[in-house]
Amino acid sequence: MSNKNLHKAKKEKNDEFYTKLDDVSNELCHYDKHFKNKIVFCNCDDPTTSAFWKYFHLKFQLLGLKKLISTHYERDKFSYKLEYEGGNDNDIDIGTQSFLSGNGDFRSEECVELLKEADIIVTNPPFSLFRDYIELLMKYNKKFLIVGNKNSITYKEIFPLIKDNRVWLGYTSPNEFDTPSGTTKKVSGLCRWFTNLDIQKRHEDLILWETYDPMKFPKYDNYDAIDIGKTNKKKERVGDIALIPKDYYGVMGVPVTFVDKYNPEQFEIIKFRKGNNDKDLSINGQCPYFRILIKRRAQDEDNRSKN
Repeated sequence: MSNKNLHKAKKEKNDEFYTKLDDVSNELCHYDKHFKNKIVFCNCDDPTTSAFWKYFHLKFQLLGLKKLISTHYERDKFSYKLEYEGGNDNDIDIGTQSFLSGNGDFRSEECVELLKEADIIVTNPPFSLFRDYIELLMKYNKKFLIVGNKNSITYKEIFPLIKDNRVWLGYTSPNEFDTPSGTTKKVSGLCRWFTNLDIQKRHEDLILWETYDPMKFPKYDNYDAIDIGKTNKKKERVGDIALIPKDYYGVMGVPVTFVDKYNPEQFEIIKFRKGNNDKDLSINGQCPYFRILIKRRAQDEDNRSKN
């Protein structure tokens, strides 16, 4: 499935993309320590088909969960919730079913009350409502692990949360989703896990080996910063964020993919995309791909100056 098709799905509010169990398992295995004695709420999931419900049900005792809740959405009729507090983890059909007074929309009053009760929210929310969904999680100060379009990083509502270390990216990138029709949609590289649960990845330094060369790393016209990822003379992309020079401590513009490896102990995010004149960053009048402006942390510079 192309990026164009994802945008089309968003425009048409065609949000029924179901996360595969392998993708859920491959990501959630990094978060086991967070779930002990916690209530997990999957508020965009039909428990009869949800890989999230299945994963947490099967691992309920292993994770030490307190309760698992899932609410199902029905567009034009009343829906239900399913709750599990232990018993037979291997039988994923076991749970206490209760009817909702509404259709199970995550924004409804009754679903918000369940969200308040929960400790951690884990799901694949509708891509067309991603802004609304994140806003709700922030409003109630919830811990979460959710799937979203990687372009959400650039949203004016989302980027400040990343900049302020209130949201970050997980480990993996779901490559396929199931659909109600039974077909599988490929979305290679277009989706990410968004979370505010602490993970080891955020404490691992990016290894730098490049040496600063003003010819290779030109400065912007409208901001005192160098560009990382400019095309070279052979027109080959050199946008790997590991090309950040090890001996440069000023502001640098890096590709958006930097967020995948961002360690807030090593770098500080300054701003996104715009120069001092509030126009897109440019080099000799030409605008590169969207850039995130970053700078090495002071302690990182101090540590390296001692070596």
